[in-house]
Amino acid sequence: MGIPCDDFVVVRQPETSGEPTVITVNCPDKTGLGCDLCRIILFFGLSIVRGDVSTDGKWCFILFWVVGRDSGAQPRWGLLKKRLLGACPAASRASGLYNSYYRLQELLLLEQQPQVFLIKFCCYDRLGLLHDVTQVLCELELIIRRVKVSTTPEGRVMDLFFITDTRELLHTKKRQEETMDALRAVLGDSMTSCEIELASEDIAACLQASSCLPPAIIEEMSSFELPEEPPGGYRPLSHNLSVTMDNSLSPAHSLIQIVCPDHKGLLYDIMRTLKDYNIQISYGRFYSSLNGLCELDLFVMQTDGKKIIDPNKQKALCERLRLEIFHPLRVTVVSRGPDTELLVANPVEVSGKGRPSVFYDITLALKLLRTRIFLAEIGRHVVGDREWEVYRLLLGDEHESNTLKDKVVEKVTKMLMGWE
Repeated sequence: MGIPCDDFVVVRQPETSGEPTVITVNCPDKTGLGCDLCRIILFFGLSIVRGDVSTDGKWCFILFWVVGRDSGAQPRWGLLKKRLLGACPAASRASGLYNSYYRLQELLLLEQQPQVFLIKFCCYDRLGLLHDVTQVLCELELIIRRVKVSTTPEGRVMDLFFITDTRELLHTKKRQEETMDALRAVLGDSMTSCEIELASEDIAACLQASSCLPPAIIEEMSSFELPEEPPGGYRPLSHNLSVTMDNSLSPAHSLIQIVCPDHKGLLYDIMRTLKDYNIQISYGRFYSSLNGLCELDLFVMQTDGKKIIDPNKQKALCERLRLEIFHPLRVTVVSRGPDTELLVANPVEVSGKGRPSVFYDITLALKLLRTRIFLAEIGRHVVGDREWEVYRLLLGDEHESNTLKDKVVEKVTKMLMGWE
């Protein structure tokens, strides 16, 4: 019958200050489980400095050594454990009780889409307002699906946030009051109104993302070639990037070996790519060294239980891994008539999930640059054979010069990649 569900995830605090926290996951296996776990860890503001994965195809044992990226913030360990537990498959999958009834229940759960709510509020504009609101929503575990922010010439702001609730409680009066109180606490007397309602299909249809993207960002999104230099002009050991595949060391598995510079969400980017290719990891080790280099050894197989023998598949997978490691997000600034527009795009998983905390990092970088945001939106776009989540922000006219535009790209890129 397996072990009790509460024991699927164990979070062990370090005995010595400064040492990493160890997260143990011991549960039934599924393709893409590592990606789902890494995404949750990234959402909680943690970096994985070491990892160990092993599975027999039915049951897996995973160890993550994690550290907080923000030394001043204490991670919510109890809530993190709850979210990690939610990503673990039911124990019945690994037992003889996993019959058609349980498969049907899992399919029904997968088909259920979370309810989308609209938070609508008006307030007076100020520097860093959008980031402060985004931080509140993140702390409340409210996922921003789409946003429309507009500023009038007299300095009034209308914010429309389409969100889903990780806790699935936003339909209750208590949860709505908690959310509005948190917004009032950060906005103060500048907030003139606030409403929360279930988003109707008509409202959502009226606020679809702009269908036309600038050619500059489309070119970056559709390119599968490595850029000549790292994004944002930053070169963190960029020459140390190697992705190789070897079929000679194991009779049943292909070995993928990766050596690369570290960045925020690196393990998530690798796991996301393998998940999208339906590659199963049977055994793997990840290590991040003090000099900023990471090393990974992954013994993998296809969903049919065979090695990756086809040279074309090997080449395609290795090239995609190199691209996702080297250039996981696209950041550019373009002129939009007399205005300046910042665009950030990140690939969406085949499962439909986007990278966590992107909007938070963008708005934080702009706040630190003391840059005002006059218009913002988040939308999904299909370019080539991939779906992307695109963030568009109209900036103040103080960024008309190329030097200031480059500064915005560099600051936002470094914030997203964790290079600061």
